[in-house]
Amino acid sequence: MQILVLSPRVAPGILTLPAWDALRAAATVCATADDAHVRAIVASGIPVEIAPGPAYEPGAVWIAPTGDAAWARTMADDLMSSESQVADVEVVFGSYDLPGSALLDVVEVMDRLRRECPWTAQQTHDTLSHYLLEEAHETLEALDSGDGDHLREELGDLLMQIVFHARIAAEEEGWDIDDVAAGIAGKLIYRNPHVFADATVTSAEEVDANWERLKATEKQRTSALEGIPAALPALAYADKVVGRLGAVDASGDDLGSRLLALVVEARAAGVDAEETLRQAVRLLA
Repeated sequence: MQILVLSPRVAPGILTLPAWDALRAAATVCATADDAHVRAIVASGIPVEIAPGPAYEPGAVWIAPTGDAAWARTMADDLMSSESQVADVEVVFGSYDLPGSALLDVVEVMDRLRRECPWTAQQTHDTLSHYLLEEAHETLEALDSGDGDHLREELGDLLMQIVFHARIAAEEEGWDIDDVAAGIAGKLIYRNPHVFADATVTSAEEVDANWERLKATEKQRTSALEGIPAALPALAYADKVVGRLGAVDASGDDLGSRLLALVVEARAAGVDAEETLRQAVRLLA
């Protein structure tokens, strides 16, 4: 007897070859519920009986509740430890989650919240903007702390904001989280021709130079400073400007010029001025 486990994140009917072999060879196929996976199996020509729970039957295949591997293992253990002299019960995985498939759960949860939660339903890009900023800063703080579990949690909170904004856009602007993902995937492929095309590089510096060159071609900016967010913290903003302009005169004696000169110095040394100052301040705490 076999118990078949199917992933809720894989399209119904897409099963492994061992799963199809087990289903076709089964004396009977049973399931506890009629769901999309069961209907796809029935549509393939394999009849499925709906029953309340597994009972041992030689040659049978039981389809576990979708995605519930724990249920399958518990049922297998119970059957094998019962008094029915069960010779063997095997748990077969008919489909597997691919890396990143849990992101589908986030999208589904957000869709439901948008439909059924009054607070979530009334949010807009504008009302969420300060949350995005807060989560970005909290993620950076977690990164500085070196606490991996904290970073994982904060990255999740930041991801929620991205999914939230994409969900709102799906209603109002005609694009959604799939467009966001497709856009960044396309950008990464285009800007890394040494991986995805025939470009040759010999160092990380060449990779960075190629990235900036391709980015400039892609953006077709009308000025060197176009696209630098004015809301960046001052040191980070100065670093971006210096990076775009290259040669910067920071020879004045006023405080602003001296601060700018330090940014120029930090950049020339390959040091992030914003991060360096933040780490120095953290030492005061």
